[in-house]
Amino acid sequence: MRRQRFGIAFLSVILLISGCAGLRLQAPAVTVADMQVVEANLLEQRFVFKLRVQNPNDRDIPVTGMSFEIEINDEPFARGVSSKTATLPRLSETMLEVAAVSDLAGMLRQIGVLRRGGKNSVSYKIRGRLFTGFLADLNFENKGVLSISFPPGEK
Repeated sequence: MRRQRFGIAFLSVILLISGCAGLRLQAPAVTVADMQVVEANLLEQRFVFKLRVQNPNDRDIPVTGMSFEIEINDEPFARGVSSKTATLPRLSETMLEVAAVSDLAGMLRQIGVLRRGGKNSVSYKIRGRLFTGFLADLNFENKGVLSISFPPGEK
């Protein structure tokens, strides 16, 4: 009788573990689609980023919030958090609009790089975490290039 109970308990644990493994989700691909300056003063700058989030999983992912940081040209640039909720549809993409803040040092570094380089684009890296509530939180990291357009005569 004792062996039978042990066998049932052991089998239950194995089924539970294999069931949880089936819930494992792939990290979403997050890229920066747009960036706008909302407010700028001497000590900090506020931005709105439009992030394209692609869900490679065969199930919807409920998002209850996110945190992220962005590097530009391999230097820290901005950090943001959001408590906005969204659902990432299965095998699809969604645009999320999130706020971020940068400090004076980050902005000065980037202005110096742009002035020296004379480029119309910058490389970026975004990394962070999507909070999903009852599912496991999902970390993400991605790299890309942002095009920069200057008004005539301001380069």
